Amino acid sequence: MTDVSEKEVNDKLLVNELRKLMITKQLNFLLGSGTSAKSIGLMSDFNGNSETGKTANDELEDKVNDISKKIISGAYKSSDEDNIQENLNDYTRFLKSVIDVINLSNSRQTPKSVNLFTTNYDLYIEKAVDELIGTSRFVFNDGANGYFNRVLESSNYNRVVSYKGLNDNYISEIPSISLIKPHGSMNWSEENGTITIGNEISENPKIVKPTGIEEKDTYLDNHYYEMLRVFQLELDKSQSVLFTIGFSFQDKHIGKMVKRALQNPELFVIAFGYSDEDKLTYLSNLGIDMMPRNLKIYTPSDFDKFRLTKHKDEDENEWSSFELQNLTAIINGASEEDLRDDKSN
Repeated sequence: MTDVSEKEVNDKLLVNELRKLMITKQLNFLLGSGTSAKSIGLMSDFNGNSETGKTANDELEDKVNDISKKIISGAYKSSDEDNIQENLNDYTRFLKSVIDVINLSNSRQTPKSVNLFTTNYDLYIEKAVDELIGTSRFVFNDGANGYFNRVLESSNYNRVVSYKGLNDNYISEIPSISLIKPHGSMNWSEENGTITIGNEISENPKIVKPTGIEEKDTYLDNHYYEMLRVFQLELDKSQSVLFTIGFSFQDKHIGKMVKRALQNPELFVIAFGYSDEDKLTYLSNLGIDMMPRNLKIYTPSDFDKFRLTKHKDEDENEWSSFELQNLTAIINGASEEDLRDDKSN
């Protein structure tokens, strides 16, 4: 935890550099369980129940199932579960800010697209997309083809969509969001080796549970492997940037891929920690002793206190964290001004 009263931080140069990277690089985000923790919690919050026979993994899946059903039906609006609405607002505002920032990019140099990778199998991002329909112009790609029977296929990614005007007199690239879920989703179903994406919660969702052997599960299953392959290919591209938030690199298979990708000198990996203690945790989970030039880990102490989320403990002591809403606020401030004197290309 960080005592926000300890010091003032001049973070203007840092924030401007982050915005430049978002506008001028091929943009990727990796969202972990921390971004849905307001309503779902973290794995450490579940302990199992000897009376019901359910393990901690079972309890987590039940929680995600319940929250996802409420997200789809809108049942949370008539209940006292304000944390669901708050969590959804975080995602919706984040997506809106990302759409706005990729609109600033020069499509001749950098595609107006963003890849959203998430290890979460809840449906917050999908619901946030629906919330933005009609308010923002963008294309959403979850990797599926079809109409009534929507089949997942990794080759459906990496598409560019353009608007050519009513009279075919110009071409304008439309911002595109690709959602890649390497741990599956509550609305994925598998039959005869094919994954279909539905608009309801699957009775037997295709997901990777946090059992400690996720690496084995993902590499043995072709569909998960294909999602991870997309992740690796994006990190291997030139002029790419990966922002991670709510993700501690505790998933060893993904941590290994990020560590390997850091050998690409044109890749930047920017990780945001919820608390200052996360910096050492991230490095330990990545197996890194000396931080490479193209990896940066930022925690609350790196930012001015007005950019942070404030909390109070039981003794009324104030502390601060860096959360998805704080990253969104940074993205929202991006403008063409951030491209001046840019040396990141």
